[in-house]
Amino acid sequence: MDNGESRNKFWKGVLVGALVMAFVGLIVVGVSAGIFLIGRAVIDNQALVQSEAGPDAAGESEEEDGGLDLDAIGDKMQYIQDIVDSYFLYEEDPQKVEDGIYIGLMYGLDDPYAGYYNEEDFESLMEDTAGEYCGIGAMVQQNVKTGIVTVVRVFKDAPAYEAGMLPGDIIYKVGDEFVTGKDLDLLVNEDIRGEEGTYVDITVLRGDSSEEVELKVERRHVEVPSVEHQMLADKTGYIYVMQFDTVTSGQFAAAVDDLESQGMEKLVIDLRDNPGGVLDTAVEMMAYVLPEDKLDGLLIYTEDKDGKGEHFYCKDGQIRVDNDYGYRTPGYPKTDDHEIDVPIAVLVNGNSASASELFTGALQDYGSAVVVGTQTFGKGIVQNVIPLGDGTAVKLTTSRYYIPSGVCIHEIGITPDVEVELSDELKDEAVVELDEDNQLAAALKALENK
Repeated sequence: MDNGESRNKFWKGVLVGALVMAFVGLIVVGVSAGIFLIGRAVIDNQALVQSEAGPDAAGESEEEDGGLDLDAIGDKMQYIQDIVDSYFLYEEDPQKVEDGIYIGLMYGLDDPYAGYYNEEDFESLMEDTAGEYCGIGAMVQQNVKTGIVTVVRVFKDAPAYEAGMLPGDIIYKVGDEFVTGKDLDLLVNEDIRGEEGTYVDITVLRGDSSEEVELKVERRHVEVPSVEHQMLADKTGYIYVMQFDTVTSGQFAAAVDDLESQGMEKLVIDLRDNPGGVLDTAVEMMAYVLPEDKLDGLLIYTEDKDGKGEHFYCKDGQIRVDNDYGYRTPGYPKTDDHEIDVPIAVLVNGNSASASELFTGALQDYGSAVVVGTQTFGKGIVQNVIPLGDGTAVKLTTSRYYIPSGVCIHEIGITPDVEVELSDELKDEAVVELDEDNQLAAALKALENK
């Protein structure tokens, strides 16, 4: 296939991708991203009750609520099945057909984040991703409307870096499979990750001409750097937070402690390309950074379609979650009885999403940091993954998140106090050195006036 035909097929894939349900957000290859929860809050108390009772109970509840007419749908499906049995030329795969029905149901919600996972897919989704994995060492994001998967960061000395992958590359094919529109978690877990020492063939489209570049990338054990830190000039600490893993809050606190022991007088927290992650980790980090004398206690809150939700507070050294669902969430101590009493700048860009936006928004709302960079991604909604009791699961959007000022940043994002684009000559660099980073330079300048 020549390049022209390949690109035509790709852009046809883009149109299909716009119609195909895909889990969209940001992801480190092998590490889930965004904010989504497993059976939490209202899901614990309502949806899972139906799931445990089985599909019939769930169906009866829908019908009573004036939803789908499941009897009529069942009759029509039986009629269609009779036609298939009578006229279909090829052999039917009953399991594939059944999966397709559930996929269609979720697609009909018109929620680009919704999805159905069969047993194999759900097992793959729930594989342990605690920051170490056998993959290629790159971070990618998927466009919510087109399904296009784009590389946003390549880690130095990782296999992707060695193979020549660059930020901005569009992941076009993995092996012989065109991947536009495929569920991003499944693309990563099933296609890109694999046995250590094996290779994966990835075709990317590069630059304005969409040049096809074929890369052969080795799969290796990769330790994802959740938190990195160093002391810059003028006693300015620098902490890069790649994403909000379960271990990140402890690593962040340790980084701050180390910088303070070196006499830190200012701090830059770099959340560029941070896709989000575990909400509780972001809350713990907010509570660690924000001085309690500035807080009215509220860090963030959620609301579902009925106006119910959860409110995350920090007061008197305790993090507390109040909710409208009737179950108790005990308070727990902050990561440390600590607050950062130095001027802070937070670096963000268009790939800073979800939990990283909530963290940034809270610091900005309370006047505890100057935000530098470009408009953030704008993902202020939460998805719940709901097991169905038979090894399968569904995922759908269940609520919105709000920063302390009462703003839902979904499809809006966080507007920096100091807006500055990364220099054009740096955008295609696999790794941007700190001494060449013009956005970091702008953050340091902003701190001079604090």
